[in-house]
This record gives sequence, structure tokens and C-alpha cells, in this order.
Amino acid sequence: MTQVRSASSVIPTGGMTETTTGIPMSDPTGAGAPVTDEEIFTGHEGGKLSVAATRPIASPRDLSIAYTPGVAKVSRAIAEDAAKAKRYTWADRLVVVVSDGTAVLGLGDIGASASLPVMEGKSVLFKTFGGLDSIPLVLDTTDVDEIVETMVRLRPSYGAVNLEDVSAPRCFELEDKLKQALDCPVMHDDQHGTAIVTLAALRGANLVLDRAIADQRVVVSGAGAAGVACARILQEAGIGDVTVLDSRGIIHEGRDGLNPVKERLAATTNKAGLKGGLAEALEGADVFLGLSGATIDETLLGRMAGGGIVFALSNPDPEVHPEVAARYASIVATGRSDFPNQINNVLAFPGVFRGALDSGARAITEGMKLAAAEAIVSVAMDDLGPDRIVPSPLDPRVAPEVAAAVAKAAEADGVTA
Repeated sequence: MTQVRSASSVIPTGGMTETTTGIPMSDPTGAGAPVTDEEIFTGHEGGKLSVAATRPIASPRDLSIAYTPGVAKVSRAIAEDAAKAKRYTWADRLVVVVSDGTAVLGLGDIGASASLPVMEGKSVLFKTFGGLDSIPLVLDTTDVDEIVETMVRLRPSYGAVNLEDVSAPRCFELEDKLKQALDCPVMHDDQHGTAIVTLAALRGANLVLDRAIADQRVVVSGAGAAGVACARILQEAGIGDVTVLDSRGIIHEGRDGLNPVKERLAATTNKAGLKGGLAEALEGADVFLGLSGATIDETLLGRMAGGGIVFALSNPDPEVHPEVAARYASIVATGRSDFPNQINNVLAFPGVFRGALDSGARAITEGMKLAAAEAIVSVAMDDLGPDRIVPSPLDPRVAPEVAAAVAKAAEADGVTA
């Protein structure tokens, strides 16, 4: 009888375009006027969500249907057959945005309360782009098992889990444990939303350049949540090779001090057996994918193969300024809205969850993620070009196309009810 409604006066930013207060942001309408601190705080005053009734209560009859005594009949029916909750409550279509506030945007570990504005924004995007009701849940614990137990106990109240802004490497353990414990879609968007859109952008760039990704080597700078997920999805998509770097340099077999996640990366990436730092990794590379938050010396891009691709995705400051990167690369993308080729998670997650819930999927598979990436590229095909390798995040066609592709892939992967 209720739904989460976003405040219509708010123009949200999400995915990889979010920024911190005090840093100038371009107007997402394209007018170029900077967004002021006053506008930001006014846009968040009182929160960005509200609850609205889906049916009016204007008479005693309405009240008796929506609440007592009529609601008791529905509750009894669900008590006799739990499956009826899917039809007579909102739980089956409700996404919960869950965070412990340990890796929020570029702010780091700021705690649950301070993370809530971001989670509210995520729920706004779910409603705006995916038509899905969503509620933010910020938890005052960083213990993985406590978070899992909490979500298991709350399971009757929701239909899917979007993990958000959980620090690595805990985020990998948390997602894995939630997938095992819950019978519904679970996805850590910082990992997989970024990976899906990055793959879509890379496919778009290669279509423009008439190249095959199977022939390319990608250098991923950053082995956090997004970096690991991007490396994995690129491998699933058939990329030629991936070289991943963390703060200590190239991740390779035999390197000391690797955690289990990086050990798995070392075993499946870096086919050439490279060692060293970014200079060694970029020698002859076709694609640079920046997900580390660190700036790089522009001259290192000169080591790449000619006509390369640079995705400098750190926010608010890309690893290298797009205008500088364009001196060395044929196609450049960032996570910002004020440069061409914005790689924004909102292209993926609303449609992914919509497709998963539409199909009754119990999980989100690799096939569903790959299908989402292909759907994103398909929307951009009409006017694909060096400055448009993915659609605009505001393109209304994206979420429905992604949802349809994801639902079809869920059925093909055998995870539907």
C-alpha cells in the first residue's frame, strides 16, 4: 500500500560521478553552471525520500480495506501460503541499499549515519531509472557476520540487496556470504555496476575503432572492489590479457603479501609475467583503466600502443586529465558528467535489478552482467562515436533494455523461479 517516492526537486548524481561537498560540479543539464554548496544542501534537506500510498484512503470503506478489519484476511492468507506475500505486499519488488559506511565515495570510512545521504540518493536512482521501490539501510557494524545475520533476519521485508560503499577486501567476503545465505538477488554495485558499464564502454570504444577486445591487453590500476570486478568481467568477456596493479605494483604469481583475492588475480591475469610498476605494465598496452584514485605521470601513457584507450575513472579528479590523455589516446572516458564518455553506474544497476526481479531470479549471474553490458552498448549504436561510446545516463531507453536483456539471461542461466 506504500511506495518510496523520490523528491522531484532533486537532480541526483550517482555511480561513479558522485563527488564531495565543496568540489565544483558541472550542471548535469549541460548548461555548464557550477552547482553551489547551497543548492546541494537545500537539495538534501529533510532527506531525498518519502513514503506515499498507492491507494487513497478517503472513506471508512477505504480504511476497512487497507487496514482493519480487511487487512487481517490478507495476513491470514499469507500465513497459510507464504508465496502470496509476493502478490499482496511490496517486499518482492523492494530493493534494500545496504552499507556500513566504510568506503563512501572518495570520503572513505565515515560511518553509517554519514553514508545515509548517499544511500538515499541510490534509492532515488532506483525509482527514477528502474521504477523500483528502494529503502536505504545503513548498519552500525563492520562485522561481516553481523551484517549477514541482520539481512537474513530482515529477509521477509525485501526482494533484493544492493550492497554499497563497503570497503575492500571485506566487500568480497560480505557479498559471497550474503549470496550463500539469501535466496534473492545480491549485488555489490561498486564492484559489478562499475564492471558492467566499463565493459560496455570498452565494447563501444572498440566498435568505433574497429578492433577486437580479444586482441587487447588492459592495464587496471587499482585492485579494490571496482578493479577486481572489472578484471574479472573483462576476462569473462574474452579480453586478450589483463594486468592489474595495486599500490605495490603489478600483481603477479609469487609476489609476497597477496591476500586471497589478489592471489586469485595473480593466478588468472598477467599472462606475460610482467613485474614492476605502472611503467612496465603500460609498455605496449592497448587500454588503461584507472580505478585507484591516484594521479599518474602523463608521459607513461606514451608507452602504450598507438591509438590506445584511456578510462580515467577516479573522482572527482581523474588519474589524468581527459584533455591531456587525448594527446596519447584515440578514445578517453571518465566518471565525470562534464566530459564526454561518462562511465556511470546508473547505466547498469537500475536495469539489472529490474530485470532480476521481473524474471524472479534468485541470483545475479555472470551471464546476466554480460547481457547488461551488451544492452547498454546496443542503445548507443545509433550514434556511436569517439565522444559517445555509451549512452547518456539520462537516456530513458537504457534501463528497459538492460532489464529485458538481464531477464532473458536469468532464464537462460536457470536462476529464475
